[in-house]
Amino acid sequence: DLEYNKVIRNYHGHLSGVFALALHPSLNLLATGGRDSTVRLWDMRSKTQVHCLAGHRDIVESIIAQSDEPQLISSSHDKMIRLWDIRTGGCINTLTNHKKGVRALVNHHTEYTFASAGADKIRIWKCPEGDHIRALDDHAAVLNSLALNADNVLVSGADNGTLHFHDWTSGFNF
Repeated sequence: DLEYNKVIRNYHGHLSGVFALALHPSLNLLATGGRDSTVRLWDMRSKTQVHCLAGHRDIVESIIAQSDEPQLISSSHDKMIRLWDIRTGGCINTLTNHKKGVRALVNHHTEYTFASAGADKIRIWKCPEGDHIRALDDHAAVLNSLALNADNVLVSGADNGTLHFHDWTSGFNF
């Protein structure tokens, strides 16, 4: 409670550090991921765990949620991206195109697509099944973060302190 500076909810379940959070855009659901290689889905009203989504084999680094499909997308240091059905708690698809750990995900604001970044490159995917659309030019460093603005500029941040600005449609690096 920000007004009274008090903790009003605690969520217990992860066995180690939490590295990723995502709020569902239209449901009262919170997704968390971390060092225990799981994605946990929480009902924010009741504070109860809805699903423990297991399948990753390393740290879960990023999670995104979308309202178009009842779906979560998670990425991990195990080089995989998993698409989850939040109704059943099952894995819809596992994407294995990255050759190194996947550290960041970002949804496109109007298209039904998302981007992933890892230690190797940025890839663009089509929802809901995760069809691979394209890969952007290689970075000379490990990619850690992604952001996308309303003008379709995709920005990536890397370990060596560089930022790369790409056009979402063409992949051109400004």
